[in-house]
Amino acid sequence: MRGVLQGMARAGHPPLHTRTPEDARKAYEAGAGVLEVAKAVLPRVEDFHIPARDGHRLPARLYAPVAAGGSALLPVLLYTHGGGFTIGSIATHDVLCRELARLSGAMVVSLDYRLAPEHRFPTASNDAWDALAWLAQHAATLGADPARLAVGGDSAGGTLAAVNAICARDAGLPLALQLLFYPGCAAHQDTPSHATFARGLVLEEPAISWFFGHYVQTRAEREDWRFAPLHAPDVEGVAPAWIGLAECDPLVDEGVDYADKLRASGVPVDLEIYRGVTHEFIKMGRAVPEALKAHADAALALRQAFAME
Repeated sequence: MRGVLQGMARAGHPPLHTRTPEDARKAYEAGAGVLEVAKAVLPRVEDFHIPARDGHRLPARLYAPVAAGGSALLPVLLYTHGGGFTIGSIATHDVLCRELARLSGAMVVSLDYRLAPEHRFPTASNDAWDALAWLAQHAATLGADPARLAVGGDSAGGTLAAVNAICARDAGLPLALQLLFYPGCAAHQDTPSHATFARGLVLEEPAISWFFGHYVQTRAEREDWRFAPLHAPDVEGVAPAWIGLAECDPLVDEGVDYADKLRASGVPVDLEIYRGVTHEFIKMGRAVPEALKAHADAALALRQAFAME
């Protein structure tokens, strides 16, 4: 991990938070695959669209470890990418979603929800829920099993997955699992880890402020549970959670706090803290062995939640 950080420093690229959102998206996509594992070749990868409530067609990509047309319906994970609600895309998380499908044996549907500042709060959470509700109704048309649904994501995408789990509970939609890689959970960046890891470890404080400044405009929006799941009034009965955190990450404390909140409400939680790694580590499998361990752990959690073993 230290070598990765030294390499990033040597590269000398301007920080994302010093760029325009459009330029930051291009820079993030250009560098997204540099440290990834080799791109898995899967029998089935398809692009399609999911309708949002306002008629917008949300791009989505389906990954399946078996070819289309099989008799058995596959369990399915709806994945929402990270990027502070401002950057990131299906393309930036393509390798990760391929790995999750390959290792778990489940179908993965990756969603391009709309980004800030063009689309501010709560557009991202609305898009994520609209996609999940659509998937629950139309899973069989994709070759997926509507009775075996899960949600997952990393960073801001982990926030969206956690929010989706609460929305699904409220709608009476059973989920097998919420799979959260270092999710954002708090309204304000005031935990000790935000101070300890504020500089020099991939996700820096100025970047967090830049991301969230594009997405949420008021204190009330920040304290809305659809941005900060720790503010949800009640999480009893939400889907079981697998939570994978990075030890050297500003978000680690709030991830632990959310795990505690879920457990206090009787929700089964499997919490893993990967030592010596930073935010974004799950996309660094070529350089950081803990990424491979996290991929395998997450895939095992999916297989167990889907009763595949």
